[in-house]
Amino acid sequence: MKNIIALEEAAMFLLCLYGLYYLNVEWWVYPLLIIGPDISLVGYLASPTAGALTYNLFHHKAIAVIIFMAGMYQGNNALLEIMGIILFGHSSMDRMMGYGLKLNRGFKYTHLGVIGGKKPH
Repeated sequence: MKNIIALEEAAMFLLCLYGLYYLNVEWWVYPLLIIGPDISLVGYLASPTAGALTYNLFHHKAIAVIIFMAGMYQGNNALLEIMGIILFGHSSMDRMMGYGLKLNRGFKYTHLGVIGGKKPH
């Protein structure tokens, strides 16, 4: 099952790459897809709870979809559409590698299980 989910996430990541290509973004937007949303990790400097909150805001696919749709609703606001694609694609990439939404217990505790360990009970 883990491999099937990883393939599904890889397909979503590829769709996001195509979306950026379709929107004719500059080359420097692609590295933002890979590392940009990880700025949210700065929340962990305050506490595990703050870190989980900031990480989850930048890595929740529903938020990415809302931002993308807001761009479409505003008459093709390319900036919002690109931001939504970056957030969605990055989240897919992370999930493909086993990084899920964070629990308040610490960075390694995710909705997909413990990073490098077993699923939480």
